[in-house]
Amino acid sequence: MTGALIMLIGFGIDAVLGWPAAVFRRIGHPVTWLGALIHALEGRLNRAHWSDNGRFWGGVATTLCAIFLPVMLAITITWLAPANWLGTLILSLCAWPLIAARSMYSHVAAVARPLSAGDVPQARVAVSMIVGRDPARLDEAGVARAALESLAENSSDGIIAPLFWGALLGLPGIAAYKAINTLDSMIGHRNDRYEWFGKFAARLDDGVNLIPARLTGLIFALVSAPVRALKVMAQDAGKHRSPNAGWPEAALAAGLSVRLSGPRVYGDHVAHEPYVNEGAPDPRPQDLTRGLSLYLRAMGLAALCLALLSCL
Repeated sequence: MTGALIMLIGFGIDAVLGWPAAVFRRIGHPVTWLGALIHALEGRLNRAHWSDNGRFWGGVATTLCAIFLPVMLAITITWLAPANWLGTLILSLCAWPLIAARSMYSHVAAVARPLSAGDVPQARVAVSMIVGRDPARLDEAGVARAALESLAENSSDGIIAPLFWGALLGLPGIAAYKAINTLDSMIGHRNDRYEWFGKFAARLDDGVNLIPARLTGLIFALVSAPVRALKVMAQDAGKHRSPNAGWPEAALAAGLSVRLSGPRVYGDHVAHEPYVNEGAPDPRPQDLTRGLSLYLRAMGLAALCLALLSCL
């Protein structure tokens, strides 16, 4: 499968280089370019005085436009790329910034280091970069739990799902997925501004993550405690507020023998949610380091799967 080979090479480039800060300062990142497009469209098509129906269709138009443009660009690049090793390399370089394996590790490691050293305030600052909840209210276990939940969910959204759609549909597939996921992160919120405008994007994101989230959970299970993880996924994944995030979270929780999810604070709002793997203890700082080790094994298995697909 050509798509699998392109994703494997792009995955390898990301693992080695990430997205260098110098490059980001000079040209930004494809996701920030896409974010600017979505922001511009939202400013024009999400008016407070419009009806709920009008805002919904404005969101549909924004979503379709934000997907169409990068997909058409990806199709054009794919069509123009030569049908040889140089073309494969060009497509892999285009896929590279759409895979976030190295940055995911770096962000969670930035939480693990101060937390392991007992510096909870600094760990709160670091975890605030990857979660939306109020870090000031997180104790040591809360910081570790938030970071592990982000590691689990974003392993699916930021790595396995892009690789899945890229392996299946090539560069247009990973471009479409990244557009949908970025739309969901920007407008797929349940509040007065986005409840109707972002509804279509949020449902679309749920749909495209249906298989990758379960695949991520399976990968985590296979590199940790398969029987226990599969059992916890079957029992607890459906308890999660998200139709998809519960699968990798349940597998990671079982693999580390800790509990995740549970009550959390967002601003003035307390979300009373059930725990995943409830009978286990709260995670400790060392569990965050263990989680990163499990993550590396999972990424290794994902790379192996891509390599096997490439050989078919």
